[in-house]
Amino acid sequence: MTQALPPVSVFSRRRAGVLLHPTALPGSHGKLGESARRFVDWLAAAGVTVWQTLPIGPTHPDLSPYQSLSAHAGNPELIDFRELPGKLESREIDDAWPQFLASHSHWLDDYALFMAIRARYPGTAWPDWPDPLRRRDSSALAEFSRANESAIEQVKYEQFLFHRQWHALREYARDRGVLMFGDIPIFVAHDSADVWANPEQFKLDANGQPLAVAGVPPDYFSPDGQHWGNPLYNWQAMARDGYRWWLSRLASQREKFDLLRIDHFRGLQAFWEIPASDPRPVNGYWVPGPGDDFLSACFRELPDLPLVAENLGIIGDDVEQLRHRFRLPGMTVLQFGFDGSPGNPHLLHNHRAEDLVYTGTHDNDTTLGWYHSLDERTRQHVNHYLRITGEEAAQMPWPIIQAAMGSVSGLVVVPVQDLLGLGSDARFNTPGTIENNWIWQLPEHYQELVDIARLRETVQLYGR
Repeated sequence: MTQALPPVSVFSRRRAGVLLHPTALPGSHGKLGESARRFVDWLAAAGVTVWQTLPIGPTHPDLSPYQSLSAHAGNPELIDFRELPGKLESREIDDAWPQFLASHSHWLDDYALFMAIRARYPGTAWPDWPDPLRRRDSSALAEFSRANESAIEQVKYEQFLFHRQWHALREYARDRGVLMFGDIPIFVAHDSADVWANPEQFKLDANGQPLAVAGVPPDYFSPDGQHWGNPLYNWQAMARDGYRWWLSRLASQREKFDLLRIDHFRGLQAFWEIPASDPRPVNGYWVPGPGDDFLSACFRELPDLPLVAENLGIIGDDVEQLRHRFRLPGMTVLQFGFDGSPGNPHLLHNHRAEDLVYTGTHDNDTTLGWYHSLDERTRQHVNHYLRITGEEAAQMPWPIIQAAMGSVSGLVVVPVQDLLGLGSDARFNTPGTIENNWIWQLPEHYQELVDIARLRETVQLYGR
């Protein structure tokens, strides 16, 4: 079995990072132009060298980046159309366009066709399309492609523009010492180009409907469990072709990011399977995942794959053993540390140099909101553990940020809301709910809300 090494570019030194999804950048135009470059400049001025995002694919109307229309495509809503190539760049465009089409055809052709059919039948998921299109009858798809050539070409060109702008941003960030850290949801949306184009890779019935769906049992985030609704993989079918679908997906994201978090890593060891006919996640059951066989295939194909395992939630020794066998960095979250147990892995004294530490994640309340919501006993425990005085408590969440910066963990990531000292109204997502998520926006004057000198001094103080 090939063992994966921690990604050298990040873990060869201590670093500080900030979590902000690009959709939350300020401004009314696409986010990948001036607004993103301004944010990179701000990070660099603070000595922050990692920008972590959520998944950047095109979303459904609920805006969740974890239910994307494609595991490969970029969200065209992020394109800053004010920065389209001018006449002087037309020759470069002419050269780059056919290269882009050729190198991305393995997913782009199906995605563009999927989006064009979706536009022809708005508001209709692919299992409800006319039967020949749902079943991908070759003659029906050819006929549709001929009749809708311009719409299909438009989708491809939008992806080309996204590709150019994203890579220009990544290069801009790299020139300023900032690395891009992406996120891969372990599951994909049922109504997506991936499932429509590869139904044999998923547990579906003859009509394309899931036989079972993904979720989690009751945990910290949701006392009733969560019913995600994503179709589950047919891991046996995936294993037969060497996990080619997954390898293609990982390579696509590796092209965009310097570091990648695989969300819900525990699902590779065992996943929570909920019968599609039962809406109650508590009635699911654990099913063994592909584990070592899958990860071995990934690192044989992509030996420098810079994976981080999201190991939050219900995590047993078997999950951690799988992670450690492949030497994958894991995550700790300071907000999770104060259950009264000194053995809690999220507490500072239990951190490991090869892992990441967060004050909170996109699924948590902001650290200020969390601190204010604590009962008095737990708040006093937090204060006692972190040696926070009454005067320092008034500066929340800064004492928590400083504690994370001082962790032995090689990378600390702080949600931008915490740096700005914002309360619960700035929360980005509340798991198990469907309203008021993914819509928070970074204030236009965010740079004025942070003492940049203090942040830079703290980054330097702890060798980050």
